Amino acid sequence: MSALDKQVSGDHYKSLKIQPIEFIHANSIPFAEGSVIKYVTRWRDKGGVADLEKAKHFIELLIELEQARVSE
Repeated sequence: MSALDKQVSGDHYKSLKIQPIEFIHANSIPFAEGSVIKYVTRWRDKGGVADLEKAKHFIELLIELEQARVSE
């Protein structure tokens, strides 16, 4: 059995044509951006608005880190 066929704690990715981890990995997307994708993909089926808040938090972190990097 493939690890992609097994999901611990829920089935919120099972109905998707491609799981977020497959997309993130195939496109070499870094952690924070991948987290945004994960939370935005699952919010309706798992965490509701809390998942959108998590995605927003990661975007805020990315903005803050990028602004600090650019101003160095």
